Amino acid sequence: MIGVLIGLAIVLALLILILPNSIRIVREYQRLVVFRLGRCIGTKGPGFVLLIPVVDRAVWVDLRELYLEIPHQTAITEDNAPISIDFIVFYKVMDAQQSVLAVGNFAGAAQNIAATTLRSVVGDMALDDCLAKREEMNEILRVKLDEVTERWGVKVTNVEIREIIPPPQVQEAMTRQMSAERTRRAVVTEAEGSKQAAITVAEGNKQAAILNAEGDRQAAILRAEGFALALTKIYESAQAVDAKTMSLQYLDALKQIGASPSTKFVIPMELSSLLSGISGFAGRVFGDGGDGERAGPASSP
Repeated sequence: MIGVLIGLAIVLALLILILPNSIRIVREYQRLVVFRLGRCIGTKGPGFVLLIPVVDRAVWVDLRELYLEIPHQTAITEDNAPISIDFIVFYKVMDAQQSVLAVGNFAGAAQNIAATTLRSVVGDMALDDCLAKREEMNEILRVKLDEVTERWGVKVTNVEIREIIPPPQVQEAMTRQMSAERTRRAVVTEAEGSKQAAITVAEGNKQAAILNAEGDRQAAILRAEGFALALTKIYESAQAVDAKTMSLQYLDALKQIGASPSTKFVIPMELSSLLSGISGFAGRVFGDGGDGERAGPASSP
């Protein structure tokens, strides 16, 4: 009886130790590459996977997109300028079984392949192209790395260069160039501002001249209209003046001429007709007056 109990205890202990190592719960983004007695029998998962204790060995494979940081690598450009570059490689396992069987340490292998590929790509480009064409470098690196990792069942999805450090002399030259470019932009901006200010002032003067000319034109029109109105009024007044009034005006003018110290006078031809009219008018006036004076005593009692 004691032996049976000891046997059951041993069996339970073995079950407790073995069962956890025999049962696997594989997530959707994971796969198990199973080796039975050293021979690969394929991939299993996702879900519940039962392994034979001691006989089966499983290797976990993550199918999600992962990244690998490549530290600073020194490379020589086509124009013999040493630059330091670090970048990130994004990759994804496409064939879980091949990724386990074809390469022992994918991270280490990928890092060395990336460094070698980087030196090859940079060696075919000038320094200015390396600094200005990052997108092109990223694409070239991605294609070349993908060609190598494809046989491992891994696809390189993207490559991003994080930093490019040129030589100190080049950095100093770039700093001077940047300062000169900013100075040039400042001068251009100032010149554009002066130009716009001059244009604005000229436009203001132009508008002022136009307004002044318009004002002078309106003033001239008003003066002409006033003069025309005055002439109209004078003409209307002259139409109302009779010949007697004009004769008196002529006599007054002759009086002023006679008072002048000049010894020569210009007499208009109309003076004769004017004088004859005045003589007739005076005769009538004085004749009527004489008759009146003579008639007065005769009618007296």
